[in-house]
Amino acid sequence: MGLTIGVDLGGTKIAAGVVDETGNIIESSRVPTPTNSAATVTEAMIGLIKDLAHGRDITGVCVAVPGFVDASRSTLMFTPNLPFRKEPLRSSIEAATAIPTVVENDANAAAWAEVRFGAARNARNAVLFTVGTGLGGGIVVDSRLVRGAFGMAAEVGHIPMVPDGIECGCGQRGCWEQYASGNALLRMARELAAARRAEAGILLALGDNTPEGIQGEHVTAAAQAGCPVATAAFDQLGFYLGKGMAAVSALLDPEIFIVGGGVCVAGDILLNPTRKSFEQHLTARAHRPMPQILTAVMGNEAGLVGAADLARSA
Repeated sequence: MGLTIGVDLGGTKIAAGVVDETGNIIESSRVPTPTNSAATVTEAMIGLIKDLAHGRDITGVCVAVPGFVDASRSTLMFTPNLPFRKEPLRSSIEAATAIPTVVENDANAAAWAEVRFGAARNARNAVLFTVGTGLGGGIVVDSRLVRGAFGMAAEVGHIPMVPDGIECGCGQRGCWEQYASGNALLRMARELAAARRAEAGILLALGDNTPEGIQGEHVTAAAQAGCPVATAAFDQLGFYLGKGMAAVSALLDPEIFIVGGGVCVAGDILLNPTRKSFEQHLTARAHRPMPQILTAVMGNEAGLVGAADLARSA
Protein backbone atom coordinates (compact mmCIF):
# COMPACT_ATOMS: atom_id res chain seq x y z
CA MET A 1 0.00 0.00 0.00
CA GLY A 2 2.97 2.33 -0.28
CA LEU A 3 4.03 4.89 2.28
CA THR A 4 2.07 6.11 5.28
CA ILE A 5 2.77 8.62 8.05
CA GLY A 6 2.58 7.81 11.74
CA VAL A 7 2.35 10.58 14.31
CA ASP A 8 3.08 9.92 17.98
CA LEU A 9 1.68 12.68 20.19
CA GLY A 10 3.35 12.89 23.58
CA GLY A 11 3.22 15.22 26.51
CA THR A 12 6.57 16.82 25.71
CA LYS A 13 7.18 16.04 22.03
CA ILE A 14 5.42 15.15 18.81
CA ALA A 15 7.24 12.60 16.64
CA ALA A 16 6.21 11.79 13.08
CA GLY A 17 7.65 9.60 10.37
CA VAL A 18 7.17 8.18 6.90
CA VAL A 19 7.03 4.39 7.18
CA ASP A 20 7.02 1.68 4.54
CA GLU A 21 5.11 -1.61 4.56
CA THR A 22 7.89 -3.46 6.39
CA GLY A 23 7.94 -1.03 9.31
CA ASN A 24 11.07 0.84 8.21
CA ILE A 25 11.13 4.56 8.93
CA ILE A 26 12.10 6.40 5.73
CA GLU A 27 12.24 9.85 7.30
CA SER A 28 11.20 11.24 10.67
CA SER A 29 10.92 14.54 12.46
CA ARG A 30 9.86 15.86 15.84
CA VAL A 31 8.92 19.09 17.56
CA PRO A 32 8.16 20.05 21.17
CA THR A 33 4.50 19.69 22.10
CA PRO A 34 2.83 23.11 22.48
CA THR A 35 1.05 23.46 25.79
CA ASN A 36 -1.26 26.44 25.35
CA SER A 37 -4.19 24.95 23.40
CA ALA A 38 -5.50 21.97 21.45
CA ALA A 39 -5.45 24.12 18.30
CA THR A 40 -1.71 24.79 18.52
CA VAL A 41 -0.98 21.10 19.13
CA THR A 42 -3.07 20.20 16.10
CA GLU A 43 -1.30 22.83 14.00
CA ALA A 44 2.08 21.41 15.02
CA MET A 45 1.01 17.92 13.94
CA ILE A 46 -0.32 19.22 10.64
CA GLY A 47 2.97 21.00 10.00
CA LEU A 48 4.94 17.79 10.53
CA ILE A 49 2.61 15.82 8.26
CA LYS A 50 2.81 18.39 5.45
CA ASP A 51 6.60 18.54 5.63
CA LEU A 52 6.97 14.76 5.53
CA ALA A 53 4.37 14.32 2.80
CA HIS A 54 5.93 16.91 0.47
CA GLY A 55 7.00 15.23 -2.76
CA ARG A 56 5.74 11.80 -1.68
CA ASP A 57 2.66 9.73 -2.44
CA ILE A 58 1.30 9.25 1.07
CA THR A 59 -1.73 6.97 1.25
CA GLY A 60 -2.74 7.53 4.85
CA VAL A 61 -1.99 9.07 8.24
CA CYS A 62 -2.61 7.74 11.74
CA VAL A 63 -2.14 9.85 14.85
CA ALA A 64 -1.39 7.96 18.08
CA VAL A 65 -2.62 9.91 21.09
CA PRO A 66 -2.34 9.53 24.89
CA GLY A 67 -6.04 9.48 25.61
CA PHE A 68 -9.52 8.24 24.78
CA VAL A 69 -10.51 7.96 21.11
CA ASP A 70 -14.06 7.36 19.93
CA ALA A 71 -15.08 4.14 18.18
CA SER A 72 -14.93 5.75 14.73
CA ARG A 73 -11.25 6.66 15.29
CA SER A 74 -12.12 10.29 14.58
CA THR A 75 -12.49 12.28 17.79
CA LEU A 76 -9.97 12.65 20.59
CA MET A 77 -12.38 12.57 23.49
CA PHE A 78 -10.03 13.28 26.40
CA THR A 79 -6.34 13.48 27.25
CA PRO A 80 -5.40 13.78 30.94
CA ASN A 81 -2.18 15.71 30.32
CA LEU A 82 -2.99 17.69 27.15
CA PRO A 83 -5.79 20.20 26.44
CA PHE A 84 -8.02 17.97 24.29
CA ARG A 85 -11.72 17.54 25.00
CA LYS A 86 -13.95 16.06 22.24
CA GLU A 87 -11.59 17.35 19.55
CA PRO A 88 -12.51 16.38 15.94
CA LEU A 89 -8.88 15.63 15.18
CA ARG A 90 -9.44 13.46 12.13
CA SER A 91 -11.48 16.05 10.23
CA SER A 92 -9.07 18.86 11.15
CA ILE A 93 -6.05 16.98 9.79
CA GLU A 94 -7.82 15.73 6.66
CA ALA A 95 -9.06 19.24 5.86
CA ALA A 96 -5.54 20.64 6.13
CA THR A 97 -3.61 17.83 4.39
CA ALA A 98 -6.13 16.10 2.08
CA ILE A 99 -4.75 12.75 3.30
CA PRO A 100 -7.04 10.07 4.77
CA THR A 101 -6.46 10.09 8.53
CA VAL A 102 -7.41 8.04 11.59
CA VAL A 103 -6.79 8.58 15.29
CA GLU A 104 -5.69 5.79 17.63
CA ASN A 105 -4.70 5.39 21.28
CA ASP A 106 -0.91 5.40 21.63
CA ALA A 107 -0.69 2.16 23.64
CA ASN A 108 -2.84 0.44 21.00
CA ALA A 109 -0.43 1.67 18.33
CA ALA A 110 2.58 0.44 20.30
CA ALA A 111 0.96 -2.97 20.81
CA TRP A 112 0.28 -3.20 17.09
CA ALA A 113 3.92 -2.38 16.30
CA GLU A 114 5.15 -5.16 18.59
CA VAL A 115 2.79 -7.70 17.02
CA ARG A 116 3.57 -6.69 13.44
CA PHE A 117 7.30 -6.06 13.69
CA GLY A 118 8.57 -6.63 17.24
CA ALA A 119 8.67 -8.99 20.20
CA ALA A 120 5.29 -10.58 19.42
CA ARG A 121 5.73 -10.71 15.67
CA ASN A 122 3.07 -12.94 14.07
CA ALA A 123 1.35 -13.64 17.40
CA ARG A 124 -2.43 -13.77 17.04
CA ASN A 125 -3.21 -13.03 20.69
CA ALA A 126 -1.01 -10.66 22.68
CA VAL A 127 -1.23 -7.99 25.37
CA LEU A 128 1.18 -5.07 25.72
CA PHE A 129 1.74 -3.21 28.98
CA THR A 130 3.51 0.14 28.83
CA VAL A 131 5.08 0.68 32.23
CA GLY A 132 5.93 4.36 32.22
CA THR A 133 4.65 7.28 34.24
CA GLY A 134 1.38 5.36 34.37
CA LEU A 135 0.33 1.93 33.11
CA GLY A 136 -1.07 1.66 29.60
CA GLY A 137 -2.21 -1.32 27.61
CA GLY A 138 -2.95 -2.64 24.16
CA ILE A 139 -4.76 -5.88 23.31
CA VAL A 140 -4.63 -7.93 20.13
CA VAL A 141 -7.10 -10.81 19.78
CA ASP A 142 -7.22 -12.98 16.66
CA SER A 143 -4.81 -10.54 14.98
CA ARG A 144 -7.11 -7.55 15.54
CA LEU A 145 -6.84 -4.66 17.96
CA VAL A 146 -9.47 -4.70 20.68
CA ARG A 147 -11.00 -1.22 20.88
CA GLY A 148 -14.29 -2.02 22.59
CA ALA A 149 -17.80 -0.75 21.89
CA PHE A 150 -16.84 2.88 22.49
CA GLY A 151 -13.18 2.79 21.44
CA MET A 152 -11.87 2.89 25.01
CA ALA A 153 -10.81 -0.69 25.75
CA ALA A 154 -7.45 -1.69 27.26
CA GLU A 155 -7.26 1.10 29.86
CA VAL A 156 -5.59 -1.46 32.08
CA GLY A 157 -4.01 1.09 34.41
CA HIS A 158 -7.41 1.74 35.92
CA ILE A 159 -8.37 -1.82 36.74
CA PRO A 160 -9.02 -1.89 40.51
CA MET A 161 -6.08 -3.57 42.23
CA VAL A 162 -6.19 -2.65 45.95
CA PRO A 163 -9.54 -1.96 47.68
CA ASP A 164 -9.61 1.61 49.03
CA GLY A 165 -5.97 1.97 48.00
CA ILE A 166 -3.93 4.94 46.83
CA GLU A 167 -5.91 7.70 45.18
CA CYS A 168 -5.54 7.79 41.40
CA GLY A 169 -5.64 10.77 39.06
CA CYS A 170 -8.75 9.25 37.44
CA GLY A 171 -10.72 9.89 40.63
CA GLN A 172 -10.83 6.27 41.83
CA ARG A 173 -8.70 4.59 44.48
CA GLY A 174 -6.44 1.56 44.27
CA CYS A 175 -6.01 1.54 40.47
CA TRP A 176 -3.43 -0.87 39.07
CA GLU A 177 -1.14 1.90 37.82
CA GLN A 178 -0.72 3.17 41.38
CA TYR A 179 1.16 -0.07 42.07
CA ALA A 180 2.67 -1.00 38.68
CA SER A 181 4.14 2.09 36.98
CA GLY A 182 7.18 4.32 37.02
CA ASN A 183 5.54 6.61 39.55
CA ALA A 184 4.73 3.61 41.73
CA LEU A 185 8.33 2.37 41.53
CA LEU A 186 9.63 5.77 42.61
CA ARG A 187 7.21 5.98 45.53
CA MET A 188 8.11 2.46 46.67
CA ALA A 189 11.84 3.16 46.40
CA ARG A 190 11.59 6.35 48.44
CA GLU A 191 9.51 4.64 51.12
CA LEU A 192 11.92 1.70 51.33
CA ALA A 193 14.97 3.99 51.41
CA ALA A 194 13.48 5.91 54.33
CA ALA A 195 12.71 2.70 56.22
CA ARG A 196 15.96 0.87 55.36
CA ARG A 197 18.45 3.73 55.16
CA ALA A 198 21.41 1.58 56.22
CA GLU A 199 20.94 -0.66 53.17
CA ALA A 200 20.11 2.14 50.76
CA GLY A 201 23.54 3.73 50.42
CA ILE A 202 23.89 3.18 46.67
CA LEU A 203 20.40 4.45 45.95
CA LEU A 204 20.64 7.49 48.23
CA ALA A 205 24.04 8.46 46.87
CA LEU A 206 22.62 8.75 43.37
CA GLY A 207 20.25 11.44 44.60
CA ASP A 208 21.09 14.00 47.25
CA ASN A 209 21.36 11.46 50.09
CA THR A 210 17.71 11.89 51.00
CA PRO A 211 14.77 9.68 50.01
CA GLU A 212 13.10 12.73 48.46
CA GLY A 213 16.10 13.25 46.18
CA ILE A 214 15.73 9.82 44.55
CA GLN A 215 14.54 9.96 40.94
CA GLY A 216 13.22 7.21 38.70
CA GLU A 217 16.45 6.63 36.80
CA HIS A 218 18.30 6.30 40.12
CA VAL A 219 16.21 3.28 41.10
CA THR A 220 17.13 1.38 37.94
CA ALA A 221 20.81 2.34 38.18
CA ALA A 222 20.98 1.34 41.85
CA ALA A 223 19.27 -2.00 41.20
CA GLN A 224 21.72 -2.70 38.40
CA ALA A 225 24.53 -1.92 40.85
CA GLY A 226 23.16 -4.44 43.35
CA CYS A 227 21.42 -2.14 45.83
CA PRO A 228 19.05 -4.34 47.89
CA VAL A 229 16.60 -1.52 48.51
CA ALA A 230 16.27 -0.66 44.83
CA THR A 231 15.91 -4.35 44.03
CA ALA A 232 13.18 -4.63 46.66
CA ALA A 233 11.29 -1.78 44.99
CA PHE A 234 11.40 -3.65 41.68
CA ASP A 235 10.25 -6.79 43.49
CA GLN A 236 7.19 -4.92 44.76
CA LEU A 237 6.48 -3.51 41.32
CA GLY A 238 6.90 -6.94 39.72
CA PHE A 239 4.57 -8.48 42.29
CA TYR A 240 1.71 -6.18 41.34
CA LEU A 241 2.45 -6.29 37.62
CA GLY A 242 2.49 -10.09 37.60
CA LYS A 243 -0.63 -10.32 39.77
CA GLY A 244 -2.57 -8.13 37.36
CA MET A 245 -1.24 -10.06 34.37
CA ALA A 246 -2.64 -13.25 35.88
CA ALA A 247 -6.08 -11.65 36.03
CA VAL A 248 -5.78 -10.49 32.41
CA SER A 249 -4.67 -13.99 31.42
CA ALA A 250 -7.75 -15.49 33.06
CA LEU A 251 -9.88 -13.15 30.95
CA LEU A 252 -8.09 -13.13 27.58
CA ASP A 253 -5.70 -16.12 27.57
CA PRO A 254 -3.02 -14.46 25.38
CA GLU A 255 -0.03 -16.37 24.08
CA ILE A 256 2.37 -13.55 24.94
CA PHE A 257 2.65 -10.55 27.22
CA ILE A 258 4.95 -7.70 26.18
CA VAL A 259 6.30 -5.23 28.72
CA GLY A 260 7.28 -1.85 27.27
CA GLY A 261 7.63 1.70 28.50
CA GLY A 262 10.52 3.45 30.20
CA VAL A 263 10.72 1.10 33.20
CA CYS A 264 11.36 -1.95 30.99
CA VAL A 265 14.98 -0.83 30.49
CA ALA A 266 15.59 -2.65 33.77
CA GLY A 267 15.14 -5.93 31.90
CA ASP A 268 15.14 -9.03 34.08
CA ILE A 269 15.33 -6.93 37.25
CA LEU A 270 11.68 -6.19 36.51
CA LEU A 271 10.69 -9.26 34.50
CA ASN A 272 11.95 -11.92 36.93
CA PRO A 273 9.72 -10.86 39.87
CA THR A 274 6.91 -10.22 37.39
CA ARG A 275 7.12 -13.77 36.04
CA LYS A 276 7.31 -15.18 39.58
CA SER A 277 4.20 -13.29 40.69
CA PHE A 278 2.37 -14.20 37.50
CA GLU A 279 2.97 -17.90 38.09
CA GLN A 280 1.89 -17.59 41.72
CA HIS A 281 -1.40 -15.92 40.84
CA LEU A 282 -2.31 -17.66 37.57
CA THR A 283 -5.37 -19.84 37.98
CA ALA A 284 -4.83 -23.58 37.34
CA ARG A 285 -1.22 -22.90 36.39
CA ALA A 286 -0.26 -26.57 36.62
CA HIS A 287 -2.86 -27.51 34.03
CA ARG A 288 -2.47 -24.93 31.27
CA PRO A 289 0.18 -23.62 28.85
CA MET A 290 2.17 -20.66 30.15
CA PRO A 291 2.27 -17.51 28.03
CA GLN A 292 5.59 -15.80 27.44
CA ILE A 293 6.44 -12.54 29.18
CA LEU A 294 8.93 -10.57 27.08
CA THR A 295 10.42 -7.09 26.87
CA ALA A 296 9.25 -4.86 24.04
CA VAL A 297 11.83 -4.29 21.31
CA MET A 298 10.42 -1.42 19.28
CA GLY A 299 11.45 1.23 21.81
CA ASN A 300 10.49 4.87 21.37
CA GLU A 301 9.52 4.22 17.74
CA ALA A 302 6.70 1.82 18.60
CA GLY A 303 3.90 4.37 18.65
CA LEU A 304 5.01 6.00 15.41
CA VAL A 305 5.55 2.74 13.49
CA GLY A 306 2.39 1.13 14.84
CA ALA A 307 0.34 4.19 13.93
CA ALA A 308 1.73 4.26 10.41
CA ASP A 309 0.87 0.60 9.91
CA LEU A 310 -2.64 1.12 11.27
CA ALA A 311 -3.14 3.88 8.70
CA ARG A 312 -3.06 1.14 6.04
CA SER A 313 -6.24 -0.42 7.43
CA ALA A 314 -8.15 2.87 7.72
